[in-house]
Amino acid sequence: MSSQVHTRIWLEEAEPGNAFAPQAAFCHGYDVYGDMLGRARWVDMLFLLFRGEAPSAAQAAALEDLALALANPGPRDPSVHAAMCAGTGGSTAAAALMAALAVGAGGQGGAREVFHAMGLWQRCGTDMQRWTDAVEPARAGVAGIWPACDHAPGFDPQADRIAPLAGRLLAHLESHPESHLLAWLAQRRAELEALAGMPLALTGIVAAALADLGFTPEQGEMLCLLLRLPGAAAHALEQRALGPKHFPFFELELLNDPAAREAA
Repeated sequence: MSSQVHTRIWLEEAEPGNAFAPQAAFCHGYDVYGDMLGRARWVDMLFLLFRGEAPSAAQAAALEDLALALANPGPRDPSVHAAMCAGTGGSTAAAALMAALAVGAGGQGGAREVFHAMGLWQRCGTDMQRWTDAVEPARAGVAGIWPACDHAPGFDPQADRIAPLAGRLLAHLESHPESHLLAWLAQRRAELEALAGMPLALTGIVAAALADLGFTPEQGEMLCLLLRLPGAAAHALEQRALGPKHFPFFELELLNDPAAREAA
């Protein structure tokens, strides 16, 4: 068994006399505390960690816009609502974030759907014939631990038109100079929606944006999980402070209510 960690991402120089404290840290060759600190942004570090190279100014700007749009999906989003449930119940910070990750990881509007949608971009690119062959309603799943997807990934089976905020995000992101897939998506959106039989979803826009930035589907899935956590964390903290009396729990209508039988 090796006694060393093998990674191409990170290099550390140990502090003399303390093997557990680094005196220098390098990310893909960049001195994090010597060269990057005070000069690079958080999205620069994200891009460098996942891609292994520093982003161009256009790539950093596109990733920053995407990170801002995903930072808080809002209380209507199931992953944020899960974190709010944890918060109002007094769960720990880690439990609230794990709840958001668990719910936001799935193939119905979650990070796994982004993974599948990015796979479509890898296979089809901007070839409409390939999209015609690949996008089939109710046949988009892959065998594995995940349930088969019952709709074309990146499209919304619950809606009759693209969500207004998703449309605004697409219009903004496709204006970036390196947004080739997004520009094509904006141009051919109506045709793709007709093929899928449903409107474009936010997950489809995110998938195209991440593919434009050169991320793999696996990297895109991870980034989606990560970038959506700030809103979940903030809402969980807010609900924890408000307490359960101010939380809108759903009402249930019992068809066989023991309390009603006793009252009768």
